[in-house]
Amino acid sequence: MKHRFMKAVVTGAVVAFSATGAMTTAASAAECIAPANPGGGWDFTCRQIGKILFDIGAVDKPVQVTNMPGAGGGLAYNTVVNERGDDADLIIAASSATTTRLAQNAYAGRTADEVRFVGAIGADPGVIAVAADSEFQSLNDLVDAILADPGSVAFAGGSAVGGFDHLKPLMVLKEAGFTDIGSVKYIGVDGGADAITQTVGGFTQAMTGDMSEVVSFLANGDIRVIAVLTDERVPGFEDIPTATEQGFPVVAVNWRGLYVPKGISDARFEEWAGKLQQVADSPEWAQAMADNGLAPFTRVGGDFQSYVDGLVDSIATMSAELGVTQ
Repeated sequence: MKHRFMKAVVTGAVVAFSATGAMTTAASAAECIAPANPGGGWDFTCRQIGKILFDIGAVDKPVQVTNMPGAGGGLAYNTVVNERGDDADLIIAASSATTTRLAQNAYAGRTADEVRFVGAIGADPGVIAVAADSEFQSLNDLVDAILADPGSVAFAGGSAVGGFDHLKPLMVLKEAGFTDIGSVKYIGVDGGADAITQTVGGFTQAMTGDMSEVVSFLANGDIRVIAVLTDERVPGFEDIPTATEQGFPVVAVNWRGLYVPKGISDARFEEWAGKLQQVADSPEWAQAMADNGLAPFTRVGGDFQSYVDGLVDSIATMSAELGVTQ
């Protein structure tokens, strides 16, 4: 499931709390860029978070959205870096796709350190699934088969070769000490449903994707999810173990969050982090996550920036090994 997110207009002296607990005043004339057309994940991020910011009083006017599609988020990224690098009233929707593309140099030389990643407050959990009648009963069974014969297992996923779906099982295999990641078979198809069809039909032995893509197939009994790639089990799916529980400490989620221009002040960065935390703590956001198949994943401010830095480094390393860095 690849969702949607905002352009905020904020005036006056509405009081908010920063990520450190300090009181700050609301920003003025804020804008959120969704780097895609209406209806997608980045658009959801702007629109839903923007609505809640207004509903909970973190901003005093409704948030509006600027859609800026192009180059898989690259047009918006270039615009922010080149033209609005010190705009303290600008926030931009981002996701795991943003960091993957930056790690793979898909934004024509742009790097992740040219902006500041302010936070993520929800995620579509990564999953690894097999057909209902598969011989693999656990993630360990699947990993053992690949360790014994890398060519015996093929994965299907909704991203292209080198995309985030492709990288998820490779992260798990890395934790198992497997290094020849280029030998693992992967077929990139048009979305999670097609990946499941490939697996149920026996053309691949497993699929890699997001929880939201597999829910209906799981309910129908077509597949079994053998691992979720989250810190903890996903609410509503408590019977599905995490990869970490099975010995592979991998967190690979399609997070929903924001970045801001690099040139803004530390105080302004903390203010945006605080506002995002307010949304994360609200019952409105809890309902939005439930309605849209997202799981809790709250990291704001410096904690999130550190997470992104580590993610970019690990994806860049694997991408180079796969030969997909542009």
